[in-house]
Amino acid sequence: MMHLEEIMAAVSVGQAGDRDAARTQLIALWEAVDDRQTRCAIAHYLADVQDETEDELAWDLRALEAVEDDQWLSSLHLNLADDYRRLAQPALAHEHLKAAREQLSRLPEGGYGELIRSGVDHVADALAAGNVHRLESSPST
Repeated sequence: MMHLEEIMAAVSVGQAGDRDAARTQLIALWEAVDDRQTRCAIAHYLADVQDETEDELAWDLRALEAVEDDQWLSSLHLNLADDYRRLAQPALAHEHLKAAREQLSRLPEGGYGELIRSGVDHVADALAAGNVHRLESSPST
C-alpha cells in the first residue's frame, strides 16, 4: 500500500496524544491519494482521531465506501456499530453488528481476528446494556 509509512507515522502521532496533528497529517494524505484501499485505511485511522462521534461516524462511512479488501469489513462494521451505539441509534448499531458477525469467518485465528471477535462481543454487551459511552479499546487488558 502506498503511503503506508506516512499513515503509520500519523497514527503514531495520534496514539501519542496529538490528535490534531494526526488529523492534519491524515487529511493531507487523504487529499493526496486516489487509490481506494489507501483511502480506506486513511479514513479508518482518521475516524480514530476524531473528538466527536458524529465526525468519527463520517470517516468510518468513508472507509466503508472505499473498502476493497473483505478482511477489513468486519472491523469497519464493528466501528460503525460502535458509532451508532454511542449516538443512541440501536437499530443501526445492531445492523452493523450483524454485518460484522457475518464477516468474522474470513478473519484469521489469533491476533487481529481475536481482537475483532472480542470487539464485537464488547460492543454487543454495551449495546444490550444501553451504554452510550465510549468504551475502552481493549477491554481484556
